[in-house]
Amino acid sequence: MSHRTHHAAASALAAILLAASAGHALAQVSLDEPLDEHAAKRLDRMEKAMKELRAIVFQGRETGAPVVVQPAETQSQILGVGDKINDLGQSLARINGQLEVIKHDLDQTRQEVQDLRQTNGALRERLAILEKTVKDLTAPPPPPVTPPPTTPAATLDPPAAFAAARSAFDTGDMATAEAGFRDYVDHYGDGPGGPEARFYLARTLMARKAWPDAATAEIGAIRGWPHTRWAPDAVLDLSKALVAMGKPTDACQTLGELARRYPKAAPSVLRAASAVRAQAKCD
Repeated sequence: MSHRTHHAAASALAAILLAASAGHALAQVSLDEPLDEHAAKRLDRMEKAMKELRAIVFQGRETGAPVVVQPAETQSQILGVGDKINDLGQSLARINGQLEVIKHDLDQTRQEVQDLRQTNGALRERLAILEKTVKDLTAPPPPPVTPPPTTPAATLDPPAAFAAARSAFDTGDMATAEAGFRDYVDHYGDGPGGPEARFYLARTLMARKAWPDAATAEIGAIRGWPHTRWAPDAVLDLSKALVAMGKPTDACQTLGELARRYPKAAPSVLRAASAVRAQAKCD
């Protein structure tokens, strides 16, 4: 007899035993009394189970195989355990999927933390630069440099006064050169050497970053657009002073005049003009 037949016989026998226990209860009921609906259903199940058991026994007799009755609960328990295993497998698969998501989120979080560290490093560097800039801007200005006493330009003739100031400029003594060229401009500024004296005076002013005064001196030097060897340098210095003063538009216009009025300026002047043009972001 097959396992399926064993299971059917076990199920039928269990039903008979259950019905028998119910039958004992039915035996206590008088036969004259009509059966209620619940009792009638139990009696039907018992008769059906008897028929199934009889068919199984006859089948076993015809085949010659012994009829083995097994508890009906065994197969159901095995099926129940199988269902639990399947449920555990599905739960494990869900947990594995959740772990993969958590791992991906963790990797992404680590990358974001690394990016934030790099960003914070760059911000710290920028903050250090800004702090230094603010410190430099708020620091008290250095004490003014008292230029050494010079021979007043009025006591010298114009060529000698210009030569004295130029000598100080060439040796890097900007304080003495500034004082000498300023005296020259004050006394002989309307003479032939006035524009060139203003050009060198502007350079001494640029050396100490006195941009507005330097721009004023340069404008006085190039008034009339003179055709001298130093004129292109004066126009270039004026554009530099304007950029430093935060006037890029004026600087670009000045550079345009440099190219138009002094197209044959020295290559070094033209290269420097290109650099200033880029700094001023000229079109």
